[in-house]
Amino acid sequence: MSPFSLAVLIIAIALVFDYINGFHDAANSIATIVATRVLTPFQAVVWAAFFNFVAAFVFGTAVARTMGQGFVNLNHVTLWVIMAGLIGAILWDLITWWLGLPTSSSHALIGGYAGAAMAHLAWTHGGGHILEALIVGQWPLTVVFIFLAPLIGLISAYALMVVVYWLFRHSSPSKMDLYFRKLQLLSAAAFSLSHGANDAQKTMGIITGVLVAAGFQKTFDVHIWVILSAHAAIALGTLSGGWRIVRTMGGRLTRLRPRSGFCAETGAAGAVILATHLGLPVSTTHAIAGAIAGVGSIQRIKAVRWGIAANIVWAWVLTIPMAALFAWLAFSLLHLVFGV
Repeated sequence: MSPFSLAVLIIAIALVFDYINGFHDAANSIATIVATRVLTPFQAVVWAAFFNFVAAFVFGTAVARTMGQGFVNLNHVTLWVIMAGLIGAILWDLITWWLGLPTSSSHALIGGYAGAAMAHLAWTHGGGHILEALIVGQWPLTVVFIFLAPLIGLISAYALMVVVYWLFRHSSPSKMDLYFRKLQLLSAAAFSLSHGANDAQKTMGIITGVLVAAGFQKTFDVHIWVILSAHAAIALGTLSGGWRIVRTMGGRLTRLRPRSGFCAETGAAGAVILATHLGLPVSTTHAIAGAIAGVGSIQRIKAVRWGIAANIVWAWVLTIPMAALFAWLAFSLLHLVFGV
């Protein structure tokens, strides 16, 4: 296969991953607004998909640069490494979607990318050299944000709920919900915008990495066609919806009302926008799950189903190593079949 054909194939796989990312993470953008019955499922996915795409014209490409250059030593990145990394991330996303677990597509991609690069070094230089595939880069902050993003979402959403209850302390719950049914349209739009901004950039980083590895460009510059195609793919994925995870996020974790849905979405959007500003590929899943737990626990701790929350956290912890393992196996298979 010629380098051009291989690059086209890998870019297509990257866009498929981006589509699955939107499909898998649709729950992040729409679960709360569906659970509170502010919008129907169809209206919600259209609303979320629109703002996923609009994010292309609002935010820069700092996360894309981090994704492409901040985790793996580019001297050990080939087109086959990128392909294996994408395969590993896609497999983990599909498995967790089937199980109804809201895991991070971002961390799956990071883990897959790292696992494939380490497998490449293991096959070419021996197992003792696998850590040379990684650079310190953004690993420390990314690992910290696995726990910090849900914590920021939880604290922000909890604080917003306190403010809302104080401001509307003389209003009945039905009157509060009348206001927040309208306001939740804005909060859902803000969260979908932040989701599109952070998550689509990860695919942009991978596609730009393909173009650099294939020799089609010498510098890591993200072109406009890469930006638009990545946002289009994630928007189409969101439009398809991932209903298994919607049920987990929107109903099984805790009971939501328009006021709590507004606070959860606003708190999570703030966490993701902060990370995007810092150029960090953060998990929108972690942020919204923490925010939902925050609004659920304000009345009483038992309002949150902590057993389900524990399963979600375990899936978060396992995402990077499991995606890395799948990518390692994928690269090994490609090595044995094609001699890459």
